[in-house]
Amino acid sequence: MTFSEFPYTRPDFIQFKKDFQQLVSSFSTSTDVNELQSLFEKIYSMRRSFDTAMTIVSIRNSVNTADEFYEKEQEFMDENEPMYRDLVMQVYKALINSSKRNELEKIYGTQLFMLAELSIKTFSTEIIEDLQKENQLTTEYTKLLASAKIEFQGNTYNLSGLVPFKQSEDRNIRREAHAKSDNWFAENHQRLDEIFDELVKLRHKMALKLGYKNFVELGYARMQRVDYNQQMVSVFRENVRKHLVPLSSELKHRQQNRLSLSDLKYYDEGIDFKTGNAKPHGNPDWIVNHATVMYDELSKETGEFFHFMLDSQLMDLVNKPNKAGGGYCTYLSSYKAPYIFSNFNGTSHDIDVLTHEAGHAFQAYRSRNLTVDEYLSPTLEACEIHSMSMEFIAWPWMEKYFEEQTEKYKYAHLTHALMFIPYGVAVDEFQHFIYKNPDATPQERNAAWRRIEKKYLPLRDYDGNNYLENGGFWQRQMHIYRSPFYYIDYTLAQICAFQFWKKSRENLSVAMKDYITLCDAGGSMSFLKLVELAKIKSPFEEQTMMNVMAEAKSWLSSVDDMKL
Repeated sequence: MTFSEFPYTRPDFIQFKKDFQQLVSSFSTSTDVNELQSLFEKIYSMRRSFDTAMTIVSIRNSVNTADEFYEKEQEFMDENEPMYRDLVMQVYKALINSSKRNELEKIYGTQLFMLAELSIKTFSTEIIEDLQKENQLTTEYTKLLASAKIEFQGNTYNLSGLVPFKQSEDRNIRREAHAKSDNWFAENHQRLDEIFDELVKLRHKMALKLGYKNFVELGYARMQRVDYNQQMVSVFRENVRKHLVPLSSELKHRQQNRLSLSDLKYYDEGIDFKTGNAKPHGNPDWIVNHATVMYDELSKETGEFFHFMLDSQLMDLVNKPNKAGGGYCTYLSSYKAPYIFSNFNGTSHDIDVLTHEAGHAFQAYRSRNLTVDEYLSPTLEACEIHSMSMEFIAWPWMEKYFEEQTEKYKYAHLTHALMFIPYGVAVDEFQHFIYKNPDATPQERNAAWRRIEKKYLPLRDYDGNNYLENGGFWQRQMHIYRSPFYYIDYTLAQICAFQFWKKSRENLSVAMKDYITLCDAGGSMSFLKLVELAKIKSPFEEQTMMNVMAEAKSWLSSVDDMKL
């Protein structure tokens, strides 16, 4: 079947709950290991059916947020997902309290039990209504951004559609495109503030109900972080400030020189070269055709995976009206099928997002036969190693897309990967401020963002734009609303991905062997154990960051960027 043929019927949640609880009850009382394994499989089969229904709704709703049928189904899922989560917690409690726990740990691995114990600490029936409200608010945020209709140069664009104009060689066009986008956020800032204010207070209330001091602790538990903590993250951010912020500033000065500008404004940051950024030399179908050749040539495993994605039509790549912003990979567990969503807009980002999400999807495809659903995907900072590393592993094939502009692409890709990290840790520090100060006003939040932004992005110049000068930029960062504390993950993974970049340039076959080993492990280990399995160094070690920065700086210094 292709994705369009995947059937969807709204689950009868009352009957589902009844059948599910009967299985959990039998599991809780059984002392026979063979029977427990049989019940485990039946429980997980039911979980897969409900998870798949939720995922189908989520995909079809994000592909077209104006589709009334899937809008209603998303509302149904937003309401019922917390009650479904309660059922999963009942499974976890039955697992960790089983009289045969030791035998089950030998069968399913200790990671499942660690995740179960941590997950239980993030949930109580007391917070079901709060979780329903949280789902409704994050859905509203996504729909609000997707609804943007911005008039520009005689046409109407959504936020993704404006991106190519923000990268124009003409500074006036760049400035105007940014102004149009910024004005949309400024005009909608009050509702954006209200949504976020409700989310912060809601999350803080849930944390207190669950016995936490604030949502920071609950947020870390929800992200299932078992082998690092707030202190380690704080040290990591400080290492970024010490070692990466100066390099990022240096790269911005080089960009300013290449563009022959007396000053670099925020609307100049997206343009890397006077002659324009590298762009793929074909339309979306042409890009996918070249990607097919690339993955066939990269390895037997990646070729098999990509043909599966094509044959089952498991990608929706092109920007269109009412489509949610951004890009993601998700997984349809009943079909053992990953799914890639993106918004191609004719820029080099089309290649970045395709290789990035294909990295996620390849891992999901490789892990699809693991017997424990919790192992189908690792925690998110490990997930981002798969995606970010794939962006660099694909470098030898970039000439297929960019031809004579390949060196331009590689220079910009590496530069932006480096310069992203200070922004990423700024988002993380901002979220720590937010949830440690849940009663802060919108103005106080904006002031905190601007203060943190200046710490990690000291050269950012908003050219007198009031909305941005007053700290409004963070409102466009979807993760801050939808996925609290999911942003440091990108920065940790980026340090790991740079190590795969080095490996792949030295010996691509060795790099691919380690990469596939990492993907095959799925989520059967914690983050730092997966890092060790992949034969790379922990991003929390200062020396790792220093070595990565030295390697990247050496490569960039070898390029005469003024000639690009």
